Amino acid sequence: MSEPLRLGIAGLGTVGTGVVKIVRQKAKLLAARSGRPVVITAVSARTRDKDRGVNLGDYAWEDDPVKLATRDDVDVFIELMGGSDGPAKAATEAALAAGKDVVTANKAMLAHHGQALAEAAEEAGRVIRFEAAVAGGIPVIKALTEGLSGNDITRVMGVMNGTCNYILTRMQNADLSYEEAFAEADGLGYLEADPELDVGGIDAGHKLSLLSSIAFGTQVNFDGVELEGIGSVTIEDIHQAADMGFKIKLLGVAQMTGRGLEQRMSPCLVPDDHPLGQLEGGTNMVVIEGDQVEQVVLRGPGAGEGPTASAVMGDVMDIARGIRVSTFGVPAPALEAARPAKGALPAPYYLRMTLADKPGALAKVATVLGEAGISIDRMRQYGHEDTSAPVLIVTHRTSRAALDEALGAMAQLDVLESQPVALRIERV
Repeated sequence: MSEPLRLGIAGLGTVGTGVVKIVRQKAKLLAARSGRPVVITAVSARTRDKDRGVNLGDYAWEDDPVKLATRDDVDVFIELMGGSDGPAKAATEAALAAGKDVVTANKAMLAHHGQALAEAAEEAGRVIRFEAAVAGGIPVIKALTEGLSGNDITRVMGVMNGTCNYILTRMQNADLSYEEAFAEADGLGYLEADPELDVGGIDAGHKLSLLSSIAFGTQVNFDGVELEGIGSVTIEDIHQAADMGFKIKLLGVAQMTGRGLEQRMSPCLVPDDHPLGQLEGGTNMVVIEGDQVEQVVLRGPGAGEGPTASAVMGDVMDIARGIRVSTFGVPAPALEAARPAKGALPAPYYLRMTLADKPGALAKVATVLGEAGISIDRMRQYGHEDTSAPVLIVTHRTSRAALDEALGAMAQLDVLESQPVALRIERV
């Protein structure tokens, strides 16, 4: 049998501990499937004496992850510390410079520095693998770089943040307000230390930018992702969407258009009979559309010890087998700097607003929409009170720019009781 593949793991949190468990418990299976032993030689973490529920006594310990990354007895550096910069980036760069392959779950680092790191890896003749950085246990990176490599990808979309999907599904199923569902998710430990990374769409936006790069052969451009979180979604929106046959999801969409690369992460209405609409709880789903396969739907756990460690080990096994793929599917110098599209392709929109109970209030809103070139598909008033009237409007296809123009004009009227909520109705 060949020489063992030696791993150095930096970061022993939930995922790192999961990787240690897999390597220890499945040693024979890993060796049989890769043709060589897979072993851990050294580890690193912030705290040495913490009880992690696994035996680390067989491994060398490095307090400094950069030293771990450059050890002579490490072939593959596994970066599981997180953070777009700092020790994670420094150790990854050191590993590549020392001739190590890298496996990481760090979406933020790759979203901000992916192009430079990919170029460094290829110049050193090394690979960076990051299946665990996107959608947890779903092998979407492998699907794009390998299984679907004979396709021109036309669109990638999906639900890529389990916390947001949990909050939105709990609102739907338990009739909770956003604040109640948020507090429940927080109590269960689902939210990041900075919750805005989750509910603001930033975490999912990082993932979308990585998928876009692979799908369309472009340099990673997280700054080009239009971000909108779920904080404006209310239980009223959940109810009204359900009445029309839709569910509300934080949906990422990337597609190449004549105007440039469109990347957006925002709450959208999707049909409740589509797999995206039926997605419950913390599960993730990625939908890939290609010219040969039409639509492929990948569904699975988006986070957690087992699923994410499984993804890490999938990358490790490819390296053990000698499978070497460019970081983003094609050589880094060939990746194009895509022009960000200004605005999304036209779509219908859901509008909810509360109007003052004044004569002609609704007519003024309709006039503003008409002057912006937006036609109304349906409109209804519900829950009328003495001084205000909640109104729901669904538009025909329109651009977001035209809609923003109309919303700006509405703000100048004296009939709005609250800021309107505007949600895209996505064609899936």
